[in-house]
Amino acid sequence: MDRSRTRAGEPDTAALRNTVERAEQAERLGFHRFWVAEHHAVPGIASGSPPVLMAAIASRTARIRVGSGGVMLPNHQPLVVAEQFAMLEALFPGRIDLGVGRSLGFTGPVRRALRRDADAPDTFADDLDELRAYLKGRAPVTARPRLERPVPVFVLATGRGLAVAGDAGLPVVLGGPVLDSEDVGAALDDYRARATAAGARPYVIVSLDVLVADSDAAARELALPEAWALAAARTTGLFPALEPVDPERPMSARQADLVADAVGRTLHGDAATVRAEFEDLRARTGADELLASTSTFDREALHESDTRLARLLLTP
Repeated sequence: MDRSRTRAGEPDTAALRNTVERAEQAERLGFHRFWVAEHHAVPGIASGSPPVLMAAIASRTARIRVGSGGVMLPNHQPLVVAEQFAMLEALFPGRIDLGVGRSLGFTGPVRRALRRDADAPDTFADDLDELRAYLKGRAPVTARPRLERPVPVFVLATGRGLAVAGDAGLPVVLGGPVLDSEDVGAALDDYRARATAAGARPYVIVSLDVLVADSDAAARELALPEAWALAAARTTGLFPALEPVDPERPMSARQADLVADAVGRTLHGDAATVRAEFEDLRARTGADELLASTSTFDREALHESDTRLARLLLTP
């Protein structure tokens, strides 16, 4: 997954072009999916409209599945989302994934711009059911273009969203601190039981940053720009563009702790380290698939990391 991260000294438009180019490379490397994200009015992220960016990517690729990781359903009418993704599926048949989440805008002004009240009732489960009804042609009105087969739907979930995904019988994408929780196994067992009861095959995708370099130290340096941006967001309220980070950069004790925590939640290292950490993650979660949601300042190093990851996980 590429979040169209902006970089210091470059315009936002460069981030979008880089995302399309990265998707082309991902297809050449043999990856199965390439997803993009939705963020609104965030200085460090250029992508606010996954369907538009997905159309650009799908038109420049031929095989790889293209999806959203994800569309934040509280920001949209389910019918409009269904129409957008039906259009994409009609234009690029058999290649479109619809990942949906429940996150709101980061700040009060953004939520107001999206006409969202932070205290509004949580209607995600109902909106998800309505969206699926449109995609399956079972709603009171028909979303056009009408499809011969519905677009696959995935639920981006924290621990709380697992139950929604399970009850809906949908694949779940799990990321963030919950992956490190001692309760992750029990939470996923509950998801799988709910999905099975709903008559579906449980399917778990784990999402985290993955950086592969020629040494553990080099991979850690690649993880620092994103870790620093996360620390800056937590201490200043502003999620900045990526920038080079000196490992010896002065920072407060709070920032140092946040950086260390962010790096610790990144799967990074040389090929042997990443393989071992991935096998441990798979043993703890029973994951069916890995979604590498990776960013770093150096684009060439990022492309090399993607190449190493493909060699590590996709080569027989």
